[in-house]
Amino acid sequence: MRYEYENGVLTLHLEGSVDTNNAEQVGAEIAAARSEYPEGKVVIDADELNYISSAGLRQILRLKKKEADLKIVNCNSEIYEIFSMTGFTEMMDIEKGYRHLSVEGCEVIGEGSNGIVYRINPDTILKVYKNPDALEDIKRERELAKRALVMGVNTAIPFDVVKVGDKFGSVFELLNSKSITKLILQDPDNIDHYVKIYADMLKEIHGTEVSSDALPDAKKAARDRAEWLKGHIPDETCDKLLKLIDEIPEHHYMIHGDYHCSNVHYGNGEAILLDMDTLSWGHPILEFASIYLAYCGFGELNHDNITNFLKIDWDLAQQIMAKLFDFYFEGKDEDFKASVLEKAKVLGYARVLRRTIKRDPDNKEYIDYYRKQLIDYVAKTDTLLY
Repeated sequence: MRYEYENGVLTLHLEGSVDTNNAEQVGAEIAAARSEYPEGKVVIDADELNYISSAGLRQILRLKKKEADLKIVNCNSEIYEIFSMTGFTEMMDIEKGYRHLSVEGCEVIGEGSNGIVYRINPDTILKVYKNPDALEDIKRERELAKRALVMGVNTAIPFDVVKVGDKFGSVFELLNSKSITKLILQDPDNIDHYVKIYADMLKEIHGTEVSSDALPDAKKAARDRAEWLKGHIPDETCDKLLKLIDEIPEHHYMIHGDYHCSNVHYGNGEAILLDMDTLSWGHPILEFASIYLAYCGFGELNHDNITNFLKIDWDLAQQIMAKLFDFYFEGKDEDFKASVLEKAKVLGYARVLRRTIKRDPDNKEYIDYYRKQLIDYVAKTDTLLY
């Protein structure tokens, strides 16, 4: 056993096996550690514990009688099962641990601001979150994915949470499919076929009705971003931007929020939606703002930004976005599609300006460019509706 004391918590790390041969010694070491640090709570970390016998359980029971708030964390499945069968899970707080996975040699199939998605094997993918404290984000995204699935949208099914180094990851079932990006790159002559699949999935998402309490409100998020820009753009621009957003009607249909071609996979004759952490409800113009940023806005000053993000070059990105508009707005003329794109830019520039100021405040070139674009587009826009 080893131990540490930090922030008023004495953590006891049990390693290997605790059985009749060493249980008394482990109990004595626990008592010595508690004597050295008599204040605060006690937590047993079972991450490296492989086996515990009845003799070891008795030592924990003795400790529990002295430490009412005793907690055991990071139990593997076998250890947790022992605690469960013997009734310890009913007596104290005992938490399961996480499998450890490596992504070494795994194919990267997508990357966003929150995480990187790896192909683990033909049937599963793993999203590794960039934030080391991402458990709440994982829980939220898994819940959103389940809600989408219940509503009839074909999504990758989450089934496990794991550790990858010092970060957390979520494992999804994604049976033998490939991203729309990869399919287009492998078979460019059939780009229209794959973009139509991509566009049809977007229509399905936008046709899925949701209640206001089932998913976050995308319009509110857009308004919050606009409010944040006060002081960074002229007052008249900010006021008009807020007015334009306020005039977007309540639209209780699903939007994805990060709908680029690496977040849609296709296999076995069906499209599958990935990366659900931005799932929300609202008017489709809010969706097209993020689509514009993914294919164009982020790379207007440096086309390599699009290549690094989508793993396709600038020209192909523009081609995919144009074809997406063609299939989604089938039957509409070019002026109509251009008008939708102009409206999307208003919300897109507001979003990317805020993002740049927050993440790269010294990047004057980008901030000045996006600020000017936002001011110009707000000035010439009377409505965000189409």
